[in-house]
Amino acid sequence: MLLHKKLEDYNLILASASPRRRQLLAECGISFTLADKFECDESFPTTMPCCEVAQHISALKSNAYPNPLSEKEILLTADTVVIAGDRILGKPADRAEAIEMLTLLSGRKHTVITGVTIRTVSRICSFSVESSVYFRKLTAEEIDYYIDTYKPFDKAGAYGIQEWIGYVAIEGIEGSFFNVMGLPVQRLYVELEHFIEADLLNSK
Repeated sequence: MLLHKKLEDYNLILASASPRRRQLLAECGISFTLADKFECDESFPTTMPCCEVAQHISALKSNAYPNPLSEKEILLTADTVVIAGDRILGKPADRAEAIEMLTLLSGRKHTVITGVTIRTVSRICSFSVESSVYFRKLTAEEIDYYIDTYKPFDKAGAYGIQEWIGYVAIEGIEGSFFNVMGLPVQRLYVELEHFIEADLLNSK
């Protein structure tokens, strides 16, 4: 039985404001409801390795969800970080910071990690997926054009791979394209199947 059929008895709750995550879930044929916006402290220890931050924050978001889950509800939270060297690039605060981020990414490899947490009333699972992205050298004019036209202030690293910059600047990707968009849907699909199978076994 396909996953979307297995999920018919469940309410998958997506706790994310990201339109890309909504799009990716919908295009997988997975039905879901959107959680109301809630506050979450997304701080993390300064000593935490960069590669662990996204998964840590996805778990923080899950734990911050204010409503108790019922037996047939599955909560999905996620966080994406862009890592250049040993620096985490979050969402740019303004145009100047977006320019700084894209200038840093220009002509080099960087890493995109998305952490995901799935939680039910009795179980929780967190994982992360890593992709490597290679940018060609960008001109200042190209960076200005992208920022002024697409205003990527809601995107980690100040860019969206599905936008103009993805077509003209990215030389190659190692790993999942959709992970760079913000949700590793192939891994998520498998993990949701495992979650439901375990739930069915426990209910017997």
